[in-house]
Amino acid sequence: MDEKQHKRAIWAWTFYDWANSAFATTIMAAVLPVYYASVAAANLPGNMATVAWAYTTSISLLIAALLSPILGAVADFAGAKKRFLTIFMLIGVTGTALLFFIRTGDWLMASIFFVIGDLGFAGSLVFYDALLPHVARPEEMDEVSSRGYAIGYLGGGLLLAINLAMIMLAPKELTGMMTRLSFLTVAVWWFVFTIPLLRLVGEPPRRILAKEQGRNPIAVSFSRLGKTFREITHYRDLFIFLVAFWFYNDGIGTIIKMATIYGTEIGIGQTTLIGTLLMVQFVGIPFAILFGWLAKRLGTKQSIYLSLLVYTAIAIGGYFMSKEWHFWALGVAVATVQGGSQALSRSLFGRMLPKSKSAEFFGFFSVSEKFAGIAGPFVFGVVGQLVGNSRLSIVSLIIFFIVGAVLLTRVNVDEGVRVAAAEENALQAASVPAAGD
Repeated sequence: MDEKQHKRAIWAWTFYDWANSAFATTIMAAVLPVYYASVAAANLPGNMATVAWAYTTSISLLIAALLSPILGAVADFAGAKKRFLTIFMLIGVTGTALLFFIRTGDWLMASIFFVIGDLGFAGSLVFYDALLPHVARPEEMDEVSSRGYAIGYLGGGLLLAINLAMIMLAPKELTGMMTRLSFLTVAVWWFVFTIPLLRLVGEPPRRILAKEQGRNPIAVSFSRLGKTFREITHYRDLFIFLVAFWFYNDGIGTIIKMATIYGTEIGIGQTTLIGTLLMVQFVGIPFAILFGWLAKRLGTKQSIYLSLLVYTAIAIGGYFMSKEWHFWALGVAVATVQGGSQALSRSLFGRMLPKSKSAEFFGFFSVSEKFAGIAGPFVFGVVGQLVGNSRLSIVSLIIFFIVGAVLLTRVNVDEGVRVAAAEENALQAASVPAAGD
């Protein structure tokens, strides 16, 4: 691949962040949670709308977590990372479009359609992330991953702004219709802006061992998955990082998913809630790029530590939040670290895995991410149900940031990169040409 093709592939890869971030902003964070609480679950008593939303997100993430490593192994063996990305993108687009039909009291149907959409979103990201080590050179990973998040902020923010204009400028009797139309715009946006990746990013080379030739792809994939699962602790630093990521991403994911519905519960106005989330999208753009720059100066791990320190302060501040300006202030704080912490985690993991097994290993990364997402909203929901409000749920998140940071100190990145390179060389030596390669 010449330099021009390389740059076009990077551009096309980052543009999938632009495509799928519309789901993250309008569906996960801003419009649907408010619509769910005020319309779809309007007939539920007390704070049960918040509880139902928390359990809904937990269920969707559990399904994705169980499927991710299996599908990752299949994609690696079949040489089908892009094909699986396309399938899950279409599942997500379908679930998102179906949200258009949600009316008052349809909270269960809304939960089902959200689970379908979120499964497509989460599943597609496994294969999207798995393409990163093939698209970017090792020295580019932090910068390219951060650029993806920055572009995602811009794309998700632009569509969210359009959707908010549709909703807030419409006559009151059309607000519900405009809200439901915003769900359709997400589906169309997601589908259309996935096309550059499908056209310009090549499928990575497929590698199979001699003993795997002619065998059933599913059987081989389960065999590979079992072997990797048994041996993953041999990748000592990669394994420790996975556990660290599980803890600190638990807190990050819960803040992202529960912020709007938590604000609704404590009386923050809809204009402030959605306006803050829109602000986060645009303020987050330069800070996501800044973290790519910081990683070169301070180191990737040190930059992640900085983000976790800020998140700890956010969790503590969330307990005391009572006024609308508090929500705006915490939103600014989130914007400074949200994209950078996730982008650097993705690139750090990508450097410590064998490239030939990228989808399989990113499947494990996804499991770590999804189980974090399961635990956080679940604990949030349980604590909220027990005490009758969700303030203590926010405070409980600081333990995840602290434990994650402590575990991260145990990760030797250079050794992790060395082990991954040795494994990749061994895989190449043992591989045979696959038909069609």
